[in-house]
Amino acid sequence: MRVLLGSGGFRTEDRKAAYSQAMRDHFGDIDRILFIPWALHDHDGYIDLMNEKGLNGGYALEGIHAAGDPVAAIENCRGIYIGGGNTFRLTADLHRHGVLEMIRSRVADGLPYMGVSAGTNVACPTMQTTNDMPITMPPSFETLGLVPFQVNAHYFHGQVHIESDEGFIEHFGETRDDRIREFHEMNDTPVAGLQEGGFLKIDSGEIELLAAQVRIFRKGEGPLDVDPGGDCSMLMEL
Repeated sequence: MRVLLGSGGFRTEDRKAAYSQAMRDHFGDIDRILFIPWALHDHDGYIDLMNEKGLNGGYALEGIHAAGDPVAAIENCRGIYIGGGNTFRLTADLHRHGVLEMIRSRVADGLPYMGVSAGTNVACPTMQTTNDMPITMPPSFETLGLVPFQVNAHYFHGQVHIESDEGFIEHFGETRDDRIREFHEMNDTPVAGLQEGGFLKIDSGEIELLAAQVRIFRKGEGPLDVDPGGDCSMLMEL
């Protein structure tokens, strides 16, 4: 199994360069990737934006929305990339189009999978650690389960501060750590809080952290911060 999961935030030139390199290393010398843009409303516009921003890694992105049969498109592609946006909308469409089992099967057989943000969320057992607003209701929170852990994409540690004329004022809202603690009050699955610009690369059961720090949360234990290249193997333990 070959899975590349990104948090997002690929705005700086350094982050974009690291993103492109990770993408090239992951997909190799294929020329076309099946892109699933269902997390956003404007599917064609999404692909245009990916190309304009140089976030295609030099590959031709073929939108699954243009395929007459989404299941057949997945069955015949050589690489799959699910982009970011709203995870509720994405999960609803994955169920509606009946593609979950085909994606699982192809990835289990070695098809390289890449997800960013919402595309990372749906690679997990459920979408329950998303930050997104529930703009629609999917038939189930179940997602692909390509990895045995949850990811909180766009993770940051600490409290939000709001800029005002008087300087930065503490927001006092829930932190990401608070929300993940609440998740573990009801669930046992480990959670990886993946910072912006970072990737988790999973290949044949081995996991590697690239480009940014991750904070690992396990029920009943204190959080563990891991730097790029550090040991994240506990996330793969069932």
